[in-house]
Formats: sequence, C-alpha cells, structure tokens
Amino acid sequence: MLKIVDLSASINNKIILNNINLNINYNEVHVLMGPNGSGKSSLSSIIAGKKEISITKGRILFEKQNITYLSPEEIAHRGIFLSFQDPIEIPGISLINFIKYSINEIRKSKNLKEISYKDFIKQVENVSQIIGFNKAFLSRSINLGFSGGEKKRCEIFQMGMIEPKLAILDEIDSGLDLDALKIIATGILKLKKKKSSILIITHYNRILKLIIPDKIHILYKGKIIKSGSKNLARKIEKYGYEGFKNYL
Repeated sequence: MLKIVDLSASINNKIILNNINLNINYNEVHVLMGPNGSGKSSLSSIIAGKKEISITKGRILFEKQNITYLSPEEIAHRGIFLSFQDPIEIPGISLINFIKYSINEIRKSKNLKEISYKDFIKQVENVSQIIGFNKAFLSRSINLGFSGGEKKRCEIFQMGMIEPKLAILDEIDSGLDLDALKIIATGILKLKKKKSSILIITHYNRILKLIIPDKIHILYKGKIIKSGSKNLARKIEKYGYEGFKNYL
C-alpha cells in the first residue's frame, strides 16, 4: 500500500530525515516511535503532502503510484488521512459542515455523487456511537473550546467518517487519561475498515497495550534504526531511546 524509498528531507538546509525506507501493506497496523525531534511528525507531514519540508531525495508510493510531490488535497483524495498532533481551532466552520464537505470532495474526485442526507446522518450516528462522541460538538466550530481529549476524539470521528485507506495518527494518545485512551483505542480498532491500514506515531508504549501492531519502527535522529515486533516497545520502555540505541 505505502512504500517509502530512500527518502531524505531537510528544513533550512538542515537534514531532518535521512534515507528512510518503509513498507506498509494492506490491513496492517504499524507504529513509528521515537523521542522528540527525531523526525516522526515531519515524516507524517511529508506523506500527507505538506510543503514546508524539502524532499532532497527519494520517493513515496501509494498503491504503486508516485505521490511524492502531490498536493495535500490530491493525497487526501487518494485515501490518506492525517490526524494532527495538536489539532487547530477553526472559528466559523462547523464540524458537521466540514466533514460533509470533505466527504463530498473525496467523492467528487472519484466521479461519485454527493453523499445523501440519509446516508450521511446514518454514518454520523454510527461513528458517534462507536467512539462516544458528543453530537453537540457537530454544530460547533472545529475544535473551538474543545479539551485536549475532545480534540483527539474529534480527529478519530473525522477518520471514521472519511474512511481512509491509510490513517496516520500523529500522537493520538498524547494528553489522554487512561479512560480516554481506552475509548480512543477501541474506536480506532472498530472504525478500521477491511484492507485499510494505520500508522500510529507515538513516544510511549501505553497505546500499544491496547492496539497490537504488526510492526514497530524506531526513528532516532532522522533515521529508522530498527524495525521489528511489539517487543521493541518493551525494550524502549526498559532502556529509553538513547539506551536502546546503545543496546543495538
């Protein structure tokens, strides 16, 4: 599904990603772990098409098509969803209108008719129930006045409504208490569609006790230094990132 080949990138001529190679197949859950400043969010931004970071070499393939230099809109239309590490507030645009517009833009790109009101409301009801989302938020401006946990739940709500082929969840577990984390993790698993895949970006092991990944990748100072099973997360918890690097 997603194939990253020899990808390097920089900001202001400073290398932040160095020769990244990553393969995510259909119906898999991958986890990218690493300390602050290791390049995790930069990698997710590049996959999603953000242009603030300069790609110096390499390619990103999605379903065998080169998407390296496509716009964020084109990449979203192809089925990639990125949840924000720190979701921004957007005054004046209601969540429900934003979601409906996003769905219809994706459908338009595939030459499909707009979603019917009946189907849209049915999907809203289903997704809201799965993640315990307060539907009162639907008429409010996006993320305006939301708590940290509510913003994260809003991101998962958007994921469930859009039904992407690949969901990139950037620190979806940060700032959540245990109860909220369980709700988010359960919602992610229930909303994941057959043949779709998820890339979870995190610092910590705790969400991995609720969502069992197929593979974990350790990103350190812009490089993937190790890929393997969920046991890698236990070693990170034991040694820390610096200690784990020395352990290799």
